[in-house]
Amino acid sequence: MRICIAKLLGVSTKPPPLVPNSLPIADALGRSAPLIHLRERLVDSNARFAAIRHHLPAALAPHVKPGPVDDEGWSLLAANASVAAKLRQLQPRFEDTLRQRGWQVIAIRIKVQSS
Repeated sequence: MRICIAKLLGVSTKPPPLVPNSLPIADALGRSAPLIHLRERLVDSNARFAAIRHHLPAALAPHVKPGPVDDEGWSLLAANASVAAKLRQLQPRFEDTLRQRGWQVIAIRIKVQSS
């Protein structure tokens, strides 16, 4: 019968973690001012997109994504130039909707995503 000395002594045979005292990602996000600010902008962008989504034709919606919000405005990301052209036609409607829902609309930028 073989008995491991580590078991008898109650010592762990597992190696120590490579990153001692690491934080879960949610805690790290909550403690970093730049990451908190980034998260707020991400939530804001998604909320704006939810507000205008009903204006997007069903065939167009899968080809549009919310982009970043910054001090100069908000971006919508189009899958290609044709989608971007249609978004530019709908842009005044998007701006009106956002204003009615309380957002200050400086500019909505339409950008074509690079593949």
